[in-house]
Amino acid sequence: MKNLWLFLVRYNAIFWFILFFAFSIVLVVRNNNFQRASFINSSNVVVGSFYQRVNSWKGYLALDEANKKLADENVLLRQQIQNILQADTTADSVYLADSIQQGRYEFIVAQVANNSVHQKSNYLTLDKGTIDGIEKGMGVITSNGVVGIVLQTSAHFSSVQSLLHPDTRISVTLDSSEVFGSLVWGNNIDPRYGTVRDVPNHVEVKKGEKVYTSGYSLFPEGIQVGVIEETGLTSGESFLDLKIKLSTNFSNLSHVYIVRDLMLEEKSTLEATSENHE
Repeated sequence: MKNLWLFLVRYNAIFWFILFFAFSIVLVVRNNNFQRASFINSSNVVVGSFYQRVNSWKGYLALDEANKKLADENVLLRQQIQNILQADTTADSVYLADSIQQGRYEFIVAQVANNSVHQKSNYLTLDKGTIDGIEKGMGVITSNGVVGIVLQTSAHFSSVQSLLHPDTRISVTLDSSEVFGSLVWGNNIDPRYGTVRDVPNHVEVKKGEKVYTSGYSLFPEGIQVGVIEETGLTSGESFLDLKIKLSTNFSNLSHVYIVRDLMLEEKSTLEATSENHE
C-alpha cells in the first residue's frame, strides 16, 4: 500500500492531466453539435467494427450447425421436387401432380462420420441407422452426385459401399443419346474418375457430355453423376468404355442424403412374381 501511495504522489500530475483532459472532452462533446456528431459517428464505427469481428467468429464457430440446417433444407426442397414436379416423357411439357399424392422417393439427411478414398475397396460410415429408418440397399447421394449404397446398419450408424468400390455398379444414361450403361469405378486409382461400360459402340459419344442416373437402380432418375472425359476406350467388339469425371468430390464429403424408395417393395414383389411365372 505504501508503494502504491508513493507511486500516486510521484505521478499525480499525469493522473490530474488525464482526468482534466477527459473532462474537457466531455464538455466539448456535450456543448458542441459538430463535435458531438463526430464523436457518435466515430464511436459507432469502432463499436460496429468490434461487433462485426465478434459475429464473424460466432459465425465461424456455428458453421457445423449452419451446414446441418442447409442440409435439412435441401432435403425438404428435394422432397418437394419429387412430390410436385413430374415430367411427362411422351410430351414436351411438364405438369403439376396432385400435392396430396405422395412421391416415390424420400430423402434422409446424414453426416459422414468416416470415409475412405484411397483404398482398393472404399467405404463410408454415416451417423444414421435403423432407428432412423435406414435399411440395407438404400442409395446414398449428395447434392451433386452419387455416393454409394448402404451395406450394413446398426441402431445409430450405417456403413456405405462407396462408388469407389469394385463391386458397385449403377445404371446410368447418356445425355444426348439416352443410351444406358453401367457406372463403375474401374481404375481403382483416382477417386475423381469412373468408367461407364456396356455402351453400344455404334453410339456417337461426345467429350463433355453429361451422364445421369437412369432410374433403373436405387437412385431417382436424372441425378448427374459425371461428365465424359475420354471416349476412345473399347471393351469388346460391341461395346464402349467411357471415362468420366465424377460429379461427387469424395475427398470432401460432409453431409449426404439417403434415398428411400417408397415403392421398392411393391416393385420387387411384382418382379419376383413375374420370375416365378416363367
